[in-house]
Order: sequence, then C-alpha cells, then structure tokens
Amino acid sequence: MQTTGLQTSMKKLINTPESVVHDALEGVAAAHADLVRVHFDPDYIVRIDAPVKGKVGLVSGGGSGHEPMHGGFVGRGMLDAACPGAVFTSPVPNQMLEATQAVDGGAGVLHIVKNYTGDIMNFEMAAELAAADGVEVASVVINDDVAVQDSLYTAGRRGVGTTVLAEKICGGAADAGLPLAEVKRVCEKVNSLGRSMGMALTSCTVPAKGSPTFDLGPDEIEVGIGIHGEPGRQRLPLKPAREIVEMLATPVLDDLPFQRGDQVLAFVNGMGGTPLIELYIVYKELAAILAGRGVSIARRLVGSYITSLEMAGTSITLLKLDDELTRLWDMPVHTPALRWGV
Repeated sequence: MQTTGLQTSMKKLINTPESVVHDALEGVAAAHADLVRVHFDPDYIVRIDAPVKGKVGLVSGGGSGHEPMHGGFVGRGMLDAACPGAVFTSPVPNQMLEATQAVDGGAGVLHIVKNYTGDIMNFEMAAELAAADGVEVASVVINDDVAVQDSLYTAGRRGVGTTVLAEKICGGAADAGLPLAEVKRVCEKVNSLGRSMGMALTSCTVPAKGSPTFDLGPDEIEVGIGIHGEPGRQRLPLKPAREIVEMLATPVLDDLPFQRGDQVLAFVNGMGGTPLIELYIVYKELAAILAGRGVSIARRLVGSYITSLEMAGTSITLLKLDDELTRLWDMPVHTPALRWGV
C-alpha cells in the first residue's frame, strides 16, 4: 500500500522518493541565496561569486544523503562548487564538467574525490572533457578509512571524514592565492596525514528502496561501517561508549602511526541520527585515549558533517597537524554548514 507515493513502512519528511534530491536543492537555494547558486539540469551548487578571477577553483561531489557534505561546504574558504548525485549514487560527468567550467577563474580547478569507483570514473571523464576545453584540472583522491582495504564500492580504502578536512584546508590554500600545483600538494598532504574509522548503531533507509540498507539487531553494532552501509570489520553486541571509541581510535592511531608529541585535529562526526550529547561523550573518550598516548589535540570539530541519511553512529578522524595545515585550517570560512573568522 502506498500513500501519495510514500511507502507506509518508511517515515521520512519527503514528498516523493523520486523528488528528494531536487526538492532538497530547492531548499538549499531558498535558504542560502546569499552564499550559493543552485543550478538544475545538470545539478550543482556553486558559490555566489564564482568564478573568482585568479583563484584556484575547488570542486567536489558525490551521492546525496551525506549532507552537509558536499553542498553545505560551498562558499568562501572552502569549495567553489559541489555536484550532488542521486542518494548514495555518484554524480555524472556532465554535472562535474559544468561545475568545473563555472568555477574556472583562470588559475585551474582541483577536483577533490572520495575513493569510490563511480566518483573516480566520472570525475576523470569530466577532467578530460574540461581539459579539452582549455581548463587545467588536477585531482586528488581521498582514501583515509582504515577499517577495510576494499569494499562494495571501492578498490582500496574508502574516502570518508578526511574529505571534509581536505575541503576546508584546501579552501584556505586557494583563498591564500596558492597556485594549482600547491593546492594539490596541500590536498595530498592532508590525505597522507588523515585517518578515519566509523561505526553504526542502526541502519538507514534509502528513499527509493523504502527499507533498511542492512539488518542490524537491536543490541548489535557494526564497527568499521562505510557511509553507504558497507560492511565493517566486525559485528558485536552493544558496548559502552568508552569501549567503542577504543575500538575506533586504536586502529586509527596505529595506522599512520600517530606518535607521542604529535599534534592533531580531532574530528568526531555523527552519521546523521546521533544526538550531539552522544558525540561529546565520544569526544571525551577520544581525548582521554589521545592524552594517554601523548598526542595533543590542537584543533577539533564535533558534529554531523558527513552523514549517512538517518544512520545512528559515529566516526572519528585524526589529522596530524603542522604549522602549514593549522594556519590553513584557521583561515576564515563562510559556508552553509561551516563558518568562522568572518
């Protein structure tokens, strides 16, 4: 049985499953007309003053359902454009091509791409088309998830929380007037020094499917989950936050590895259905673990910035900082989802 296009088993604040992305983009256009323009057919979000002459343009994108990433990060000090695909589905090359052309101010464009097969393939195609039109394009793939080596959507590690940090830091680099080669170098540096891992308390429901993406018992958690519901390292009974954070933080810390005396940016992220009170508990436990290892938190970010629809859970990302990355992180940013220094 259906009611006005909605399955009765699915409770979401939507009109129809088919119109979710379009309706959301119209909402973004209405809410943030001072910061961004929304282009339809093909769909992309672009900063209000694009293209900025002489500045490297930054473009990212991916499937919808991870908001505020990426469209919420379009604006001064971060992305110049973002391409939203259907829910959990890569955007297509013509979106990426037009977005790239829209932000080219003559200094070239950097594509920041999460390591998912569809994203990589379509961004590569768009870059080739843009180059044929005379736009210089560079690309960096983010692959920071330490949970698994390969997944349903990737060859190699998934791109997750470090993507947000790369978009902010590279936005600072571009605003500082760095040339394309240097902005790309900064992005590669962020990727090399960032590590992430996540977990889920619940599944999520893609509107077009109408049922949970995966099954998770009421007393179960999935450690190492992907942002599309990809399987993680292990499924376990629910444990106290302290033990869960230890299971996430230990492989992250050991992977780089992070060492005594390091300074880090600690990013505690909500997966969409996690209240902030729980994220601060996660941050408290993470801070204690880092202190025990002699790792100092120099900067922090707590909130839901790369989500998976209404999935309850968290991810942690640690980025090893140096003077350059700290300075670029601190530069002003003014986007729908992230703002300081302005």
